Amino acid sequence: MKAADCVTMAEIRAEIDRLDAALVALFAERAGYIDRAAQIKVGAQLPARIEARVEEVVTNVGDHARAAGLDPDLYQAIWRQVVEWSIAREEKVLGK
Repeated sequence: MKAADCVTMAEIRAEIDRLDAALVALFAERAGYIDRAAQIKVGAQLPARIEARVEEVVTNVGDHARAAGLDPDLYQAIWRQVVEWSIAREEKVLGK
């Protein structure tokens, strides 16, 4: 269902709940890649934080947001938090 097809608040809420569940599933999938990255970084002797990659990820998200008609600054700020969480997750394996 598309947003424009919703005619009641119940439909809107159901769709938002559906999307939230999908987003959580995507974050769980992303976490799996973060965990694998940490394993690879151990063998490659790489740190959890690679600043150039942090900036690349944030820039990419800003570009995706802009292309979708969203505020890139907002999504970059959100993604900086996602990246910090990801680095903290990797540091559990790698150490600081």
